[in-house]
Amino acid sequence: MHTKAVQLLWGCFFLWNLYISSAQTVYPGIKARVTQQALDYGVLAGMEMIEQMVKEKKIPDLEGSESLEFLKVDYVNYNFSNIKIHAFSFPNTSLAFVPGVGIKALTNHGTANISTDWEVKSPLFQDTGGADLFLSGVFFTGIIVLARNNFGHPIMKLQDCYAQVSHAHVSFSGDLSVLYNSFAEPMEKPILKNLNEMLCPMIMSEVGALNANLSMLEVLTKIDNYTLLDYSLISSPEITENYMELNLKGVFYPLDNLSDPPFSPVPFALPEHHDSMLYIGISEFFFKSASFAYFTAGAFNVTLSMKEVRRVHGWDSQLQHFVLLKIAEIYLLSQPFMVQVMATEPPAISLQPGNFTLDIPASIVLLAQTENSTAEAIVSMDFVASTSVGLVILGQRLVCSLSLNRFRLSLPESNRSNIEVLRFENILSSILHFGILPLANGTLQSHAHPGVTLSSFLPPFQGFLLISTDLKYETSLKQQPSFHGWEGLNLISGQWRGKPAA
Repeated sequence: MHTKAVQLLWGCFFLWNLYISSAQTVYPGIKARVTQQALDYGVLAGMEMIEQMVKEKKIPDLEGSESLEFLKVDYVNYNFSNIKIHAFSFPNTSLAFVPGVGIKALTNHGTANISTDWEVKSPLFQDTGGADLFLSGVFFTGIIVLARNNFGHPIMKLQDCYAQVSHAHVSFSGDLSVLYNSFAEPMEKPILKNLNEMLCPMIMSEVGALNANLSMLEVLTKIDNYTLLDYSLISSPEITENYMELNLKGVFYPLDNLSDPPFSPVPFALPEHHDSMLYIGISEFFFKSASFAYFTAGAFNVTLSMKEVRRVHGWDSQLQHFVLLKIAEIYLLSQPFMVQVMATEPPAISLQPGNFTLDIPASIVLLAQTENSTAEAIVSMDFVASTSVGLVILGQRLVCSLSLNRFRLSLPESNRSNIEVLRFENILSSILHFGILPLANGTLQSHAHPGVTLSSFLPPFQGFLLISTDLKYETSLKQQPSFHGWEGLNLISGQWRGKPAA
């Protein structure tokens, strides 16, 4: 009996730990998958970037002392300063995923051409001049381990670093170059020794400098006057044999309130695609958090005068006359009026296979402008507008647009007939279609974030949208890579539009 009680207690304790563990699990709003194709492209782009960096890099001086027995000189102190790399080649360089660990970097048969100033001192003479140093047989291997810090920034560590230069050839220049070149060969061995001891510490220092840049990465970005977007890492990257997967928070906040929305993300898994360099999975939670944040910030409250509506592209004079005439018929109006639209709840997002819809529950108020410039409410109505969400690439911008599918109007506590409701549905549907939505789409286009170039959209999956992306690195000799947001990526082309709701 006692044994059964102990087993029961252990079982309850185990289940409680499972519950606590699952309750604390944080799921991403965005997933990004980096494939082997991206690593291969990164080698090509990385060589260009590294060449740009090393040509501007200040290399520490090399100094030492050697005896020259054949000249009966006890010692010669030498110092190489102002060391500059003018050209290098790493023809055999590769990056590969190490499952559960990181990314292995390997290069061999590398060469480099270096110029330097030199100074020698001995009991017999001292002199200064210039020299060229040619390095060959450059070999490097190490594993780049990626993690996250407490602020959600990515951080890098280099483990198992091994770097070696097999051969060095020094060629002096100047009036006495023949003399100096005669004892250049004995100096090459200590130069190699000192250089090989410096290589891994130098590389580790560069990784530290890169981490300093990564720590400045903007993971909480102001999108507009209403919202912020948090795309910090919620966990360390997951490494498999074929790809690396990043889990990003992917949540919008109102500008003045960083409290999480009253709903949580749910887990989702990206399909096994490997043809593109990068895949981005944007969850339904991401869009719902945007809807909630904009609603909370009051971004969905719009008041339009007829003068403002007339200025909207597509709102032609014949339609204006029709709307004004119909409303005047119902309310016998002669004065101007305004249309006020207010969302009553956050717009509802739905991502179903092949379909991306947005339902907007709102109220609409018709306001008459009286002679003393005050606004008097004529009638207030509730409606639900069902829209399809389209995503399209325009130049360097990812643009979201809305198109109206259905419009349902209700007149709460009204004695008006269904015919009048139907008449209002037609009128207000026109105002929404030609007035409100174009205004909203114009706002969405102006807030579209450039810098991410999308190859194509795949039809929506259950609960998330999948985007395939190829990378394009561009830089000039005067421009260093940026670490702010997604500016390192470029747009190519492509579009996708959701199917209308049934």
